[in-house]
Amino acid sequence: MAMLGANAQAEELRLLTWGGYAPDDVVEMFEKETGIDVEVTLSNNEDMISKLRATGGGGFDLAQPSQDRISGAQLEYGIYKPIDLSKIDAAKFIPSMLEATKKNTTLDGEVYGVPHVWGTSGLIVDTTKAGDVKDYTDLCNADISGKVSYRLKRPTLIGFAFAMGMDPFAAYGDEAKYQEILDAVEKKLVECKPNVKTYWEGGDALLNLVRSGEVVAAMAWDTGGWKLNNDNADITFVAPASGALGWIDTFVLPRKSDNEDAAYKWINFVMQPEIAAKITASAGNFTASKGADEFADDKLKAQFQGSFPAEALDNIKWYPTVPAGLETLEGKTLDRVKAAQS
Repeated sequence: MAMLGANAQAEELRLLTWGGYAPDDVVEMFEKETGIDVEVTLSNNEDMISKLRATGGGGFDLAQPSQDRISGAQLEYGIYKPIDLSKIDAAKFIPSMLEATKKNTTLDGEVYGVPHVWGTSGLIVDTTKAGDVKDYTDLCNADISGKVSYRLKRPTLIGFAFAMGMDPFAAYGDEAKYQEILDAVEKKLVECKPNVKTYWEGGDALLNLVRSGEVVAAMAWDTGGWKLNNDNADITFVAPASGALGWIDTFVLPRKSDNEDAAYKWINFVMQPEIAAKITASAGNFTASKGADEFADDKLKAQFQGSFPAEALDNIKWYPTVPAGLETLEGKTLDRVKAAQS
């Protein structure tokens, strides 16, 4: 009888993920279809790595760190195992996102992550007052002087570098080359200071500045632009000509995953367009599921398709892992920009 009871015990998937990525209705649909129980533990990048490091990669069957938190953590702690790509339904993924994530999570020839939820930063523009702002450096145009905002953070350095025709990510392995890029961007940002109304820190404060008309163009995230668009059709998110800057939260297998089969079933289940649209509704961000935007809320679908035609989607610059030492260089550059007289 004891053996029968053990055999009858439900199969389980232990998922370590972010809020909104495994909504109750999706979990219920998966459990009904597969008979696998899902135990959801909510977390963030630092906590995921901490939990998996403490157990040597045990305690969970599937985790969802950002793609830039995989190869470094694997090198240092050995907490993940490679993905068996033959068990992933690649046709369900947006090809450019799948390839970018595979590239950024490859270590010693093995792929450790595939993409799930993503988002970008780019431009929020009042098209009636700053319609010619198409790229990051257009924030320095004379006709919008005093009406621009962006953060004194690394995305601004990266975005301006791409808009100036440089590739900062390609220089990640060469500190001297990266410093040359930072020096050129620093000069541009100092020249641009008269245009800056304020260097924003809190997202709500920025949205209010745009709503009031004090800021007509800003560097910020896609969902913020679409939120403003809900209230004012003239304001929206624009993917910069040189490429929006993108983050991706992935699927990875912890090294001591007990139920890989359930993990692969979950990945392929939630990447179905209709299911992915439910996750978008819950999390507020789109997924790498191909065609999922067609099943999104009509307003959000129109906003997404307006901001991200196919060429803009394929032109997103995905953040790779930051090598040690670069953030120190960036911090010194940002300090000098802040202190410079405009």
